[in-house]
Amino acid sequence: MWRTRAAAACVICRSLANKSYGIKRKTPPQNLHLASRSLHHPSYPSSKFPRPPLRISIQLFSSLNRLPLRKAKLLNVKYGYQLRRNFWLARLASRLLKIRYLILGSAVGGGYTAKKTYDQWKDMMPDLDEYKWIVPDFFWELDEHIDLEKLIKALPDADDLAKLLPDFDKIGESFASLKGFFSPGSPGETAFRATDQGYDNDKQFKKVSDKEKIDQLQEELLRTQLKYQRMLERLEKENKELRKLVLQRDDKGIHQRKLKKSLIDMYSEVLDILSDYDANYNTQDHLPRVVVVGDQSAGKTSVLEMIAQARIFPRGSGEMMTRSPVKVTLSEGPHHVALFKDSSREFDLTKEEDLAALRNEIEIRMRNSVKEGCTVSTETISLSVKGPGLQRMVLVDLPGVISTVTSGMAPDTKETIFSLSKAYMQNPNAIILCIQDGSVDAERSIVTDLVSQMDPQGKRTIFVLTKVDLAEKNVASPSRIQQIIEGKLFPMKALGYFAVVTGKGNSSESIESIKEYEEEFFQNSKLLKTCMLKAHQVTTKNLSLAVSDCFWKMVRESVEQQADAFKATRFNLETEWKNNYPRLRELDRNELFEKAKNEILDEVISLTQVTPKHWEEILQKMLWERVSTHVIENIYLPAAQTMNSGTFNTTVDIKLKQWTDKQLPNKAVEVAWETLQEEFSRFMTEQKGKEHDDIFDKLKQAVKEETIKRHKWNERAEDSLRVIQHNALEDRSISDKQQWDAAIHFMEETLQSRLKDTESVIEDMVGPDWKKRWLYWVGRTKEQNIRNETKNELEKLIKRDEEHAAYLANDEVTTVRKNLEARGVTVDPCLIKDTWHQIYRRYFLKTALNHCNLCRRGFYYYQRHFVDSELECNDIVLFWRIQRMLAITANTLRQQLTNTEVRRLEKNVKEVLEDFAEDNEKKVKLLTGKRVQLAEDLKKVREIQEKLEAFIEALHQEK
Repeated sequence: MWRTRAAAACVICRSLANKSYGIKRKTPPQNLHLASRSLHHPSYPSSKFPRPPLRISIQLFSSLNRLPLRKAKLLNVKYGYQLRRNFWLARLASRLLKIRYLILGSAVGGGYTAKKTYDQWKDMMPDLDEYKWIVPDFFWELDEHIDLEKLIKALPDADDLAKLLPDFDKIGESFASLKGFFSPGSPGETAFRATDQGYDNDKQFKKVSDKEKIDQLQEELLRTQLKYQRMLERLEKENKELRKLVLQRDDKGIHQRKLKKSLIDMYSEVLDILSDYDANYNTQDHLPRVVVVGDQSAGKTSVLEMIAQARIFPRGSGEMMTRSPVKVTLSEGPHHVALFKDSSREFDLTKEEDLAALRNEIEIRMRNSVKEGCTVSTETISLSVKGPGLQRMVLVDLPGVISTVTSGMAPDTKETIFSLSKAYMQNPNAIILCIQDGSVDAERSIVTDLVSQMDPQGKRTIFVLTKVDLAEKNVASPSRIQQIIEGKLFPMKALGYFAVVTGKGNSSESIESIKEYEEEFFQNSKLLKTCMLKAHQVTTKNLSLAVSDCFWKMVRESVEQQADAFKATRFNLETEWKNNYPRLRELDRNELFEKAKNEILDEVISLTQVTPKHWEEILQKMLWERVSTHVIENIYLPAAQTMNSGTFNTTVDIKLKQWTDKQLPNKAVEVAWETLQEEFSRFMTEQKGKEHDDIFDKLKQAVKEETIKRHKWNERAEDSLRVIQHNALEDRSISDKQQWDAAIHFMEETLQSRLKDTESVIEDMVGPDWKKRWLYWVGRTKEQNIRNETKNELEKLIKRDEEHAAYLANDEVTTVRKNLEARGVTVDPCLIKDTWHQIYRRYFLKTALNHCNLCRRGFYYYQRHFVDSELECNDIVLFWRIQRMLAITANTLRQQLTNTEVRRLEKNVKEVLEDFAEDNEKKVKLLTGKRVQLAEDLKKVREIQEKLEAFIEALHQEK
């Protein structure tokens, strides 16, 4: 095109030159054609002609248009005049080369600027490496089917693609440099006049003040950041849905795999085990967790709820709500649910009823963990929250730090909270999330001093300023908020500083409404517009991302060191066990309890193997020991004082009936229960030779005592037993001589036992006889001498009257006293009666024994009802009735024992063992010793090491 225009211009010039017929003269510029004038006479003013419109296409202005032509000279040739050649082609080539260099330099500079701009935009893009899990697993398996490396090598590099992008700002600068190259009045000025309008606009733009330009750039930067923030949130929302669908797919899907425990759940289990291990064995736990500390009502709980995306904690206005540490494990899952470590119930966090129930359960657990007389507890409540898009981390919410103990609090509440906070923060790998209320004066903060003491360099502290909306509204100087955020008002240093808004102070606000309010506030906040805060320092979303990144970084740096420490501990414990207990298995407390449980149940079952004969013998013996005193003292002796057999039998029947109705059944049940206890205790405490393990003795004793305390005999047993005993005592018919002899033998044994006891009592009263005094060199006391003299006097009274009554008359007492006084012995009447009771009792028992011998051959007279016989053996019949009642009662109790009570006892033992199994404190108290402690340490250390190794392996696989 430029060739056509040049040729046309030359034709016009020649036509004008030919009109002068070869005369060499100058042609006036105004007579030249416009195009020729612009080529040959650029200095001539052309402002009167209209300027062509601005065009960006370089084709309208070729290099030929921009170069001037020399004035043509006519040469004298053969056929007339001809233009003289001045080597203008060489000059034209040199000019073209200069323009080429300028264009090449501009292109190189523009390419460099384009690359630099691309790198800047690339750095501004968010790091999406943490969201690789969103992409389905089959995407990462594409490299098995497609050679992605060859495909990548075939594509051009990013730098080459960046060089191809046009940079219009640099192009404009290139044109400006070209215009400056051609000074005003030069031949090339006309060619660049088409761009004058663009340069005028640039000059007008430069007139704008620097302040307005900075404001515009800040607003543009803020809009760009918010734009990318919204784009990121939209992508996250889409990825949530995608991840939810992936997690919810069933076995019929295109991608089948076994669901494994998440990485954060594995880590949380390790922390739970370590928490129990530390509480019992005082070991050092240096595994990371995010410790949330702050002043009371500073907004700690609200920040945690925003991170967990649910209102899960109990709330109160000004009241201390967090009374114990709450460990919250955040992990990703298809449904937004929460559950406690020791419970299988899932709380659906999308339903308000479940949220209310969860808050109530947390409050109940906190109050139950607080001991009487205390305000806060050190017992940790472990809670797991799962949901789409949650950042994986472990947070521990601690009670708020207070400055003053108010009414209703324990006196040591402030010190307890301080010590609890220090215990968690002194972990060198714990991340401290320091929460500061932005709506109050910074000088009133207590927690910042505490945090600066525990982490003076701020290498693991993240500072969070809450309630920034109230702070911006109330603070007169916004720069003060910037000083708080930058940590200039505190001695505390931190890894990062964040500002968040956790709602308008209404407890009924939803998480979504709080998010919208927070985003709207920061979008319009002067803190961002004036660059006091950066975009990545605001919103709880950015806070959670930063905390999660810091948490996992700390985990990766410290978990292997902790695993090595437990590996060394395990080796030491195993060596100690081999040296001390080489032939015993390593049974921890729970395993020992199960072993003891089986032994105890086997011993209870052994009660059913006791023979009926053994049960009846024991029951009969113990029952007679319990009731013999009553039978002798209250039935037999009073009846024996009667004058004839009829009165004897009547007295006996009446007293037996009263005894059966009121006391005997109850006594029998007590005897049976005591017998069962003794047999049960005998089996529980009986050593079994070499197999006996004394480590179970305390547990068995506690089980026995608790079982006996809980066991109650069947109440109906007494009623049925009363009827049986009454019928047995009503029977007076002795069927054969063998039963008669057995009754006599039973009576003789009883009377001899009583006589022996009576002799012993008398000996204690009167002192040793003359044989013992001579053989053992012992003497009598003064009181014993008095009693001995009284005894001798009373024996004379019985010899004078062998059928004397059981009681002394008053005149007889006086006679005995006077006789003793005559011998110089002063006696009290009460002493005389007391001595008489024992003397007469001995005399009566001896007489009864002699009567038993006479009745040995009295069975014949008994069969004839003692007709025509002076011998009466009604006392033998009485003892036979008692003996038969004892045998029948023992048989009945034995049946109740074997058929009912042993089974009920076994059931009670199982209940006690189940209760003990659930009570860890009880097991720790009852199963003690070095062996148990060493086995417990070994088990815990092995479990922790194995879980840590599994976690580290999963962590490496995730990398």
